[in-house]
Amino acid sequence: MHDSDSNAPAIPLKAYEDLDFLKKDVCRGVRLQLEFLKPDYMLDLHQVESTIVIFGSARTLPPDVAKKHLQDAQDELTRKPGEASAQTAVKRAERMLRESHFYQVARDFAALITRECQSRDCESRKLVVITGGGGGIMEAGNRGAADMGGISAAVNITLPFEQHPNPYITPELSFLLHYFSIRKMHFLKRAKVLSCFPGGFGTMDELFEALTLVQTHKIPPMPILLFGKEFWEELIHWDTFVERGLICPDDLKLFRYCETAQEGWEAIKDFYSL
Repeated sequence: MHDSDSNAPAIPLKAYEDLDFLKKDVCRGVRLQLEFLKPDYMLDLHQVESTIVIFGSARTLPPDVAKKHLQDAQDELTRKPGEASAQTAVKRAERMLRESHFYQVARDFAALITRECQSRDCESRKLVVITGGGGGIMEAGNRGAADMGGISAAVNITLPFEQHPNPYITPELSFLLHYFSIRKMHFLKRAKVLSCFPGGFGTMDELFEALTLVQTHKIPPMPILLFGKEFWEELIHWDTFVERGLICPDDLKLFRYCETAQEGWEAIKDFYSL
């Protein structure tokens, strides 16, 4: 028997099947296009006409989980009353329990918006919740939509510390991206409302990006809702921007404070005269 087949030349891969090639620097433009195209296509396929973006910390715990953490920390302190690390853990758990209030508000807000704006009888879906896909406030947003039986989307991102998609995202609308720039485009392409809860660098990045785009008329005005006035005013001295002539007084009207889900919905209705 002749083993002629073993000497046959390998069949070359088509360019779009060659993952090693697609990952090279020369293909970065193609990858950027694909990261924009796939979510855009899937959102169109699900008749998502407009979105409401929900930003906030991935570290904010659900109230029941935060209560459990505090109880565990208190139990540990009871066993080790003089240990500094146990005392610190209790203080941290107390803070996380206070912050968990925002998880519930975000969940209630997403549920309210979904109940009011999604209908199975409509050809298009309006104000569909979209988040960054992780835990915390992002999870609360997707979870609130799921509570009402609605759909929600998420654009997750690869990070050095892996961020896994939360279980409440509509599976067909759960996306994993590599490029922050494309992620930003998906957040704002269909956005009609931006809602920001207390968060870290990522939340600040997205907030100021949106404020800048509205301020410079790159995107149409929309309600930019900041939940938790005490947090935002402690963190950012907005009037300093005006006092130093860095922004116009009217620029402070680009956002609005809210405390509850209902206040957020009323702000949206006021803006769009619903």
